[in-house]
Amino acid sequence: MKVHPVIRCVVFGILLLVIPAALSSPSSAQIVVGISVRIGPPALPVYEQPLCPGPGYLWTPGYWAWDDDAGYYWVPGTWVVAPVGLLWTPGYWGWNNGVYAWNAGYWGPHIGFYGGVNYGFGYGGSGFYGGEWRGGAFFYNTAVMHVDTVHVTNVYVNRTVIVTNESHVAFNGGEGGVVARPTPAEEMAAREPHQQPVAAQVQHEHAASQNRALFASNNHGAPAVAATARPGEFSGRGVVAAKAAGAPYHAPAISPKEARATPPAANHSAPGNRPAAPPSRPASPPARAPQPAHPQPAHPQPAPHPAAARPAPARPAPAARPKPAPAPKQPPKEKSKQ
Repeated sequence: MKVHPVIRCVVFGILLLVIPAALSSPSSAQIVVGISVRIGPPALPVYEQPLCPGPGYLWTPGYWAWDDDAGYYWVPGTWVVAPVGLLWTPGYWGWNNGVYAWNAGYWGPHIGFYGGVNYGFGYGGSGFYGGEWRGGAFFYNTAVMHVDTVHVTNVYVNRTVIVTNESHVAFNGGEGGVVARPTPAEEMAAREPHQQPVAAQVQHEHAASQNRALFASNNHGAPAVAATARPGEFSGRGVVAAKAAGAPYHAPAISPKEARATPPAANHSAPGNRPAAPPSRPASPPARAPQPAHPQPAHPQPAPHPAAARPAPARPAPAARPKPAPAPKQPPKEKSKQ
C-alpha cells in the first residue's frame, strides 16, 4: 500500500514536534531549585578518582546533599553509564537572598553552568575536559581521567586543559563562595533539552543518605567513602577514602531543622503580603452601605432596598389626615350665641 506524500510529511512534522518535547520535559525537574538552607555546605573533600569500570562510563563528581534531620551528607563521586551523546552538568549550591539553594544537575548535549565550583577530574569550574563523544563512543582524556587503557582503548591525551585550581569551596556566591557567572555558552546550554539523573544516580544518592558515616556531623568533611567505582557500592576495592577535608570543619551553630525552617517562612512572606490587599476591599463596602441608607428617602428613585422606602410614606399618613378635626370647634361658638 502506498502512502500519500502529504501524509508522510504530516507524520514527519508531528514527530519533529513530539520528540523535542519528550526530551525536554524531564529537564524542568533538574533546573528548578529543590532545597534551600541557611547554612552553607562544607568544603569539598580531597580524594582520588577510582578506576573507570569500562567503556561508556562517565564520571559524576561527589557533592554535599541535604537531610532535614541530620544536615549535610556526602554523595560519593562515581562512574555512571551515560546516555549516549550526553554529558553531565553537576549540581551546585548557590547563595541567594540569605539562603543556600541547591541547583540540581542534568544530562544534556553540552555542559551548562555549575557555579564555578572546582569538582576536579575535568570539572575545573567551567566546562568539562575529561573526554568527548565521537559518534556513539566516548573518548577519555587520560590527562585528567583515571582509565585503564588496556581495557578502554577510546582514549587521548590533552594536558593543555588541566586547571591549576586548588579551591575546594562547594558553593557559589555569598561570603567565601566562588565568584562566577554563567558564560553565554553555558546559558545557551541551560536552554537545551535536558534529561534527569539516571536511575543509578538517584539510587546512589538515596543509599548515601542512609549511611550515617557520610554525614558531615560524623566525618567532619572527610568521608571514608569519598568516591566509588560504581553507584551504590560503598565497600570493596572500588571505594576511595578522602585524603583530608578540603578546609577545617566548623559545626553549624543551628540545628538542621532550624536551618530549613526559615526559607519556607521567607517564601510565605511574599505571598502573605499579597492577600493583605484583598481583605481591605471587602472591608470598604460595609462603610459605604450605611451611607445610601440615609439619603434614600430624599431620593426614592433608586429604591434598591424596598424595606427602607416603605417607612417613608408611613410618617405623613398620621399627620396629614387627622388635621381636618378643627370642625368640632364650631359648637362652642354656637353656645356663646345662646
